[in-house]
Amino acid sequence: MELNLKTYLNKTTDAAPLAVFRIGFGLMMCYGMIRYWLKGWIDTVYVQPQFHFKYYGFDWVKSLGEYTYLLFLVCGLSAFFVAIGYKYRLAIITFFISFTYIELIEKTTYLNHYYFISILSFLMLFLPANAYFSLDNYTSKISYKSIPKWSIDAIKLLLGIVYFYAGLVKINSDWLLKAQPLKIWLRSKYDLPFIGETIMQQDWFHYAMSWSGMLYDLLIPFFLLYKRTRFVAFIMVIFFHVFTRVLFPIGMFPFVMIVSALIFFDASFHHKIIHKIKSLLGLISAKAQPITFKSVYTVRHRKLVLPILGLFFVVQLLLPFRYLLYPGELFWTEEGYRFSWRVMLMEKMGNTTFKIKDEQGNAFLVNNADFLTPLQEKQMSFQPDFILEYAHHLGDHFTKQGYKGVQVYAKSYVALNGRLSQLFIDESVNLYQEKETFKHKHWILPFTDEIKGL
Repeated sequence: MELNLKTYLNKTTDAAPLAVFRIGFGLMMCYGMIRYWLKGWIDTVYVQPQFHFKYYGFDWVKSLGEYTYLLFLVCGLSAFFVAIGYKYRLAIITFFISFTYIELIEKTTYLNHYYFISILSFLMLFLPANAYFSLDNYTSKISYKSIPKWSIDAIKLLLGIVYFYAGLVKINSDWLLKAQPLKIWLRSKYDLPFIGETIMQQDWFHYAMSWSGMLYDLLIPFFLLYKRTRFVAFIMVIFFHVFTRVLFPIGMFPFVMIVSALIFFDASFHHKIIHKIKSLLGLISAKAQPITFKSVYTVRHRKLVLPILGLFFVVQLLLPFRYLLYPGELFWTEEGYRFSWRVMLMEKMGNTTFKIKDEQGNAFLVNNADFLTPLQEKQMSFQPDFILEYAHHLGDHFTKQGYKGVQVYAKSYVALNGRLSQLFIDESVNLYQEKETFKHKHWILPFTDEIKGL
């Protein structure tokens, strides 16, 4: 076993696929930053709110106010430098830090694909993505034809985990036996041309989408790995992600997954892409200085890098199963829900109001719109950690206003996957006295139904 692992770690492969991946990743991330800026989301999400929801343990991450625009500029420029392979190591470190910091500022923006981008950029810190076809080659006058095989396999493994886990979690009774929440979402697409008022309203289509989505996620990594099915699998990737992009407002994620899937193709395919890019940049490359091509890129500090990557993948494999440590229905409590590739598995809506009491017996209700943006209020209304954090914010606010012995109570009704709404939070619990921990939140009332599955 030790000999086989050593043999594998010493294997090399063509550097072209990683170079193409670097270019695609960098350009998409650069466009993503520009898109966020042009749509005005920097202002509405990061600048305007007077209060930001934080991930547990990251209260120290503060909004930069108007300087958030500068943070996005740094993130976008570093992504562009990653794409062209200029000062790559510094660029990918800067992108990872700036992008992750942006995501940590405001928890309401959490999406699986933002998490994916953060961990993928972390992985790329350790990969020789600039070894071939990069500006770093032109400045150093050295390029490498081959890189360690594990550096490309690491990206394939991460993509495989994302897809396979997304398929595993779809094996539940709501998704497969009730076609929920797709039944809710697809029926709302009645305005789509040709199919909105016909196919989108049919039960058989809802079930077909649910089952095919589960099978697609489970099987697509293996079809992409196998050469004989790779081309057909890639066509499926394009169709699946374009179709879901048409149906749902999921931003850049479909395009990120389509471009990322290219890494499964042989090096000859990537050399054709690079040749096409060279032809488009003919005037620039014609003036470039000669480059010395070396055979194999040697990863520096390999004895440190490989254990870090090993630990990274252990975390990625185990983290999605942390929900098993908590009692109750995961979709209801959401304890262990994030960072587990549970993509679009539930339609959850809530209505949560807060009552403030003081030691004098005074009591009044809070107008959430006085403290939260519409997006923040929507996300807070059905997620327990949001409710607790907001309760503490209210408690601190009214304590500063001069109220003594402030108590904060919540009355919350939540509906999950088409079920009737039910009481969500124990109204008798003073949330201002409850602390955020990794322990189970005892003040979440039990779910009155059962969802079977992973």
